[in-house]
Amino acid sequence: MSTAKERTAHARAILGPELHAQLAHTKVLLVGAGGIGCELLKNIVLTGFGHITLLDLDTIDLSNLNRQFLFRKKDVKQSKALVAAQTAAPFNPNVQLTPIHGNIKDPQYDVEWFQKFDIVLNALDNLDARRHVNKMCMAAQIPLVESGTAGYLGQVQPILKDRTECFDCVPKPTPKSFPVCTIRSTPSQPIHCIVWSKSYLLGQLFGEDEDATGELDEAEQQGENAQEIATLRKEAQAFNLVRTALRTSGSNNAAKIAFDKVFNADIKNLLSMTDMWRNRQAPLPLDYDAILDGSFELDQPVASTSAPIVANGVSKPNGVVNGSKKESGRGTNGHVEPAAPPPAAALKDQRALSLQDNLQLFISSTERLASRLQNGEETISFDKDDDDTLDFVTASSNLRSAAYGIERKTRWEIKEMAGNIIPAIATTNAIVSGLIVLQALQLLRKSYDKMRNIHIQFKPAVPLSTINMSAPNPGCGICRDTYINIQCDTSRAKLGDVVEALLGGDEREVSVFEEKRMLSDPDWLDNNDRTLESLNVTKGKFLAIVDEEDELATLSVSISDLPPGYPPDALPFVLPSPLPKPTQKSKPPPPRPVTPPPVRKVSLKRPHPEPDDDDIVEVGPAAKRVKQTGSANCDLPSPSKRRRLEEDGLVMMDSVQEKLEDDDDVIIID
Repeated sequence: MSTAKERTAHARAILGPELHAQLAHTKVLLVGAGGIGCELLKNIVLTGFGHITLLDLDTIDLSNLNRQFLFRKKDVKQSKALVAAQTAAPFNPNVQLTPIHGNIKDPQYDVEWFQKFDIVLNALDNLDARRHVNKMCMAAQIPLVESGTAGYLGQVQPILKDRTECFDCVPKPTPKSFPVCTIRSTPSQPIHCIVWSKSYLLGQLFGEDEDATGELDEAEQQGENAQEIATLRKEAQAFNLVRTALRTSGSNNAAKIAFDKVFNADIKNLLSMTDMWRNRQAPLPLDYDAILDGSFELDQPVASTSAPIVANGVSKPNGVVNGSKKESGRGTNGHVEPAAPPPAAALKDQRALSLQDNLQLFISSTERLASRLQNGEETISFDKDDDDTLDFVTASSNLRSAAYGIERKTRWEIKEMAGNIIPAIATTNAIVSGLIVLQALQLLRKSYDKMRNIHIQFKPAVPLSTINMSAPNPGCGICRDTYINIQCDTSRAKLGDVVEALLGGDEREVSVFEEKRMLSDPDWLDNNDRTLESLNVTKGKFLAIVDEEDELATLSVSISDLPPGYPPDALPFVLPSPLPKPTQKSKPPPPRPVTPPPVRKVSLKRPHPEPDDDDIVEVGPAAKRVKQTGSANCDLPSPSKRRRLEEDGLVMMDSVQEKLEDDDDVIIID
């Protein structure tokens, strides 16, 4: 037997000759070459999928090597897609591998590009990218196998339009957010300081947001403290001087200017609002020069979430007692006690940093980021794999924690928290990648009744849980849309003409959106005479045509280029034939009116006895009170007592001499 036949003999025996032959011609798009992607690429190459396109934007980091086995130390900083394809190609020379170092959301990867593939396999760890791939597969009518892992947990979901739930049919939990004033003014946890450094300070110094007014406006509308917000506005405007210093070459004190503004002046500003610190620990302004020369002392440099220090009945900032500063780890005589050396095997990123270490790291990272701006980089945003931004967030969040008496974190811990990293387990990735291939084979066989949602559970007795596929959610805003792809010259095609052609003569009222932007509605048609290009609706984007009466499904229109050789004087867009019509929306049945159960009135009267078969009423003897003997001149009975006795068939006489008219019907009782 030849080497090629030996290589595929087991796969052919397991899959059967028909499916195995089909795989050789199957075109697969694998999105992601990380933890799941490396395992999955190895699996589909060895299974015999003939044409594999691997796409990933990321580069290899040193931290990837413990589980992403297609990479080596020499590959660090290189493209994941290119190196993974190069490493996996020898596993099966019959497979054609096409690696792409790019972003799946780039406009060139439009609906027509997705339609070239027979199946898409997702191995992404980014929620936004996963939603994008899900929408593109719905528009292109291409089967998708979605997957994900979180530590020891994992999930695999096969998706097929109009037959199963899509990725967006079930709402995903939104990331936890914190009030603006907590992040900006009154942090109490390490995560508050990390979010402040990553989302606010880094953007203020090196990003686009110069005054951060939008976030403050929103916080003010939500009713947060107006005085705090006014102070924060002044702080944000004062960043202009710091930003200028960072972008000016030859400025040697930019890091000091930034430090003094953020960790000294801004904190003193907050301390002036005495009411804010009445019931919480006040922060301590940091001194740049004193920290560098080692003379600055903190009361608690690591963990301090206790109540404010009170001296002589007056609340003082953390670390200040009677005007002196005292740092934990220093003797009362002022001599510095040497810190315990870290263990020899401790990794650099897991080493606890002193206050001086954090300041030096702040200076170093600020200078590196400033140099990048001065060399032409317009804006810098946080990336967990970018050492410069990670160092800056580590240093600035720890300095802020020190000022507020909060526990400081190591660089490794901050990377996990700032990057929302859940530790990856290589075994979980391997299990999930195997399950992806099994579900992909069911899709290719069209054995839709055998497809399952599979979950890896943290239960040794039942590690795998399988769930039957659910029908699409009727209210889903992705898979329930009617998708249309038009080939278009966006520089000539006008919005109004395109919408009118897509409606096909239907004169119903519609609104038109691109993402969250409204482009037109029945009362505002100003953009109808503008070209799509002027509205920034170009290749790879979607127009949403929404029925105002909410009776028909939304038309989701993807934009592609005109075919080669299309006449330049012809209509600037080509519609598909036949033109898809929007489906009728299935509205949930109106809720049934809830009728309260009738309130049963309880009668206080004794029920009338029921007659028996002989129409004879049986009356039981009535209980009578024992009459107390007394004088003849006893008080007359009350009217209520007389009435009760009469109901029992008794007549009470007022005296012995009183006579009744009909003596035959009366029984006298002594």
